[in-house]
Amino acid sequence: MATTEAQAVQTRLNDAGAIGAARAAGADLVRHTPVLSSRSLSEACGGTVVLKAENLQRTGSFKLRGALSKLANLDGPRAVVAGSAGNHAQSLAYAARARGLRCDVFMPQDASVAKVAAVRGFGGEVHLGGDTVDECVGRAREHAAATGAVFVHPFDDPDVILGQATLGAELLEDVPELGLVVVPIGGGGLISGVAGAVKAQRPDARVVGVRVDSRPTIADGIAIKHPGELTARLIDSLVDDVVVVAEDEVAEAMVRLLERAKLVVEGAGAVGVAALLGGHVRAAPSTVVILSGGNVDAGVLASVAQRHETAAGRRVLLFTRVSDRPGGLATLLESVASAGGNLLSVEHVRDAVPLHVRETGVQLVLETRSAEHAEEIVAALRDAGYEVERR
Repeated sequence: MATTEAQAVQTRLNDAGAIGAARAAGADLVRHTPVLSSRSLSEACGGTVVLKAENLQRTGSFKLRGALSKLANLDGPRAVVAGSAGNHAQSLAYAARARGLRCDVFMPQDASVAKVAAVRGFGGEVHLGGDTVDECVGRAREHAAATGAVFVHPFDDPDVILGQATLGAELLEDVPELGLVVVPIGGGGLISGVAGAVKAQRPDARVVGVRVDSRPTIADGIAIKHPGELTARLIDSLVDDVVVVAEDEVAEAMVRLLERAKLVVEGAGAVGVAALLGGHVRAAPSTVVILSGGNVDAGVLASVAQRHETAAGRRVLLFTRVSDRPGGLATLLESVASAGGNLLSVEHVRDAVPLHVRETGVQLVLETRSAEHAEEIVAALRDAGYEVERR
């Protein structure tokens, strides 16, 4: 894509009237999402940190902004099509229904069950297949060529980028002393739009993008091999830095937001918090972290929370041996209860472990108050005569 097209988009991003038109295009559906203070993050990172809660947007992500901006600039067609991992799909289906258009969406075979259900709930026709978003985008383009539907790219489109810039315009209104914006990067539509809007009004403000370093990843919303041709040029021109976070850091950020801020945020939406907590980005005196989406399967959220409990020592797996006689297990569990442990599961283990003839192995999963409490339980069981292994 020619540099001149990127320059043309940047000119539109510098135009408050163009962004204002994009805001007007979605005014009936797009929420002006809140900016929430976070004392715990501010204390941990050494600056004033606030959270732009775009996870509370209709359809659960910022993508609705770009979809409505694109549809507002269509002339005549009655159908649209897209390739997406989920959030763009949901938003386009929602926007198309509101504007009276048919919507077909091509999604990866392993796309989030919740996101597939949401697209269908919004009236979109879902076509599953392929391993990557790039493959789905290719199939969507073929569908557009065959049917005459308008292909709506999830990020590499001037109107979509301008729609995402409306989020940046909100930040400028809500955070007058804005010094740093931390933004997830997948295809680059969000960061291109936000950076363009912010830099036009506050050229001294820094914009930092965050990627995740593994695939597959719980940050599936940004699991894209590379930005588009247009967004790559805009990122090079407008973004101050790009950092990479690990999968474990993203999982911890999701739990931190759930526990401290009471916010359900998907992996892609939590990468900015992960970057701050992991020390990849230094907070400015006034820092905004964009929580780009909240569409996460309940099973993934439960798995992330369980992993956190284990890492924090509040969930522990113990193995020991008891007499294989009536009352042997009951005596063990009485010792656990006396030490204040909460039993989550118990399993007899008789295979692949060395046991005496009248002995059985027992595996316990316990919930504890802290890592120190877990050690107290282990010590109490050993004092009671049990040989205990932590696993």
